[in-house]
Amino acid sequence: MAQIVTGVDPAACEPLAELERKTGPNNFFRAMAYKPDVLAAFPKFYGSVMGPGVLERRLKEMVYLTVSFTNQCVYCTAAHLKGAKKAGLSEQDVEDLRNESDRNFSPTEQAAVQYARNMTRAAAGYSAAELVGHFTEPQIVELTLVVAMANFTNRFNNGLNVELETAQAAG
Repeated sequence: MAQIVTGVDPAACEPLAELERKTGPNNFFRAMAYKPDVLAAFPKFYGSVMGPGVLERRLKEMVYLTVSFTNQCVYCTAAHLKGAKKAGLSEQDVEDLRNESDRNFSPTEQAAVQYARNMTRAAAGYSAAELVGHFTEPQIVELTLVVAMANFTNRFNNGLNVELETAQAAG
């Protein structure tokens, strides 16, 4: 399926050009650049959610990948596979997340992953009650922000059929 929006040319948008000097060509940012104010704010917000916090990087990447697998977001999955490996997830861990076979994860990791799936599949009427006992209140808030961020980027990319940069180059 073809990408719905072609995205903004970096030559026409300095904030986009500045981001791409750091990241290389990025179809997600190019699509978002139609709303320059959102593009300007997004990296800082994303960094606040996914950067250092009260949760370990490994758990954040597990949750992001879980949401991306659940939503079948090819773009976000590809982007977060790299981060997951850097955060210490093995190939088997990734396959377990993809196949919803979580028995090799700790009870805390299992609770976080199940919460991510539940919030992604049916946000209405669902709460973080299952996390109590595994996480502190600040951790529950941060975990919920990671789930929400992943769902935002997944829905943005899936809704616009944002293509992987490598697929575009190969096409």
